[in-house]
Amino acid sequence: MSLGSLSGKRGGNEQHAAWITLRPPTVIGQFHTLFFGSVRMFFLGVLGFAVYGNEALHFSCDPDRRELNLYCYNQFRPITPQVFWALQLVTVLVPGAVFHLYAACKNIDQEEILERPIYTVFYIISVLLRIILEVIAFWLQSHLFGFQVHPLYMCDASALEKTFNVTKCMVPEHFEKTIFLSAMYTFTVITILLCVAEIFEILCRRLGYLNNQ
Repeated sequence: MSLGSLSGKRGGNEQHAAWITLRPPTVIGQFHTLFFGSVRMFFLGVLGFAVYGNEALHFSCDPDRRELNLYCYNQFRPITPQVFWALQLVTVLVPGAVFHLYAACKNIDQEEILERPIYTVFYIISVLLRIILEVIAFWLQSHLFGFQVHPLYMCDASALEKTFNVTKCMVPEHFEKTIFLSAMYTFTVITILLCVAEIFEILCRRLGYLNNQ
């Protein structure tokens, strides 16, 4: 066998080992990453743009003046929901990504994560951080967007012009936004439950490994 073929085989094995390392060591973790994470991203990327994409253009107040509409919309949406949920997804992925990057650099496979206590503890910490970040995101979402989108928004525009005082603004497609908002809350709750279940799976498999020794 030639040196080139040996090198190619070794490189292929290293790539395969790196791919296995980057996969979560638990069944629940793999389901969360490969399936639920993809569904959540698709839901946000496709349906989120369809529901919230043109919200600023159709947000209108009485009187219907451009500067008043922009002022009240910025008051109504301190941050756009798409940006908030995108930041939430990226932030929640960070702890797991850091752990798997470290595991890939050290060539730590899935079995080692469950067999060696230090790696098990680090992985559980990364899952706990995901739970904490999801809980914080849930709390922020409830304070920024509430749990229901009302058709009318009362805007305090007195700072813009004294004659405006409090004006009524129409929120477009408020019912669709309420459904989408509820779906995003549901995704967050499911993610938290999956993370808790993953911790229990890790502990059970760790106990099973110790009992088999």
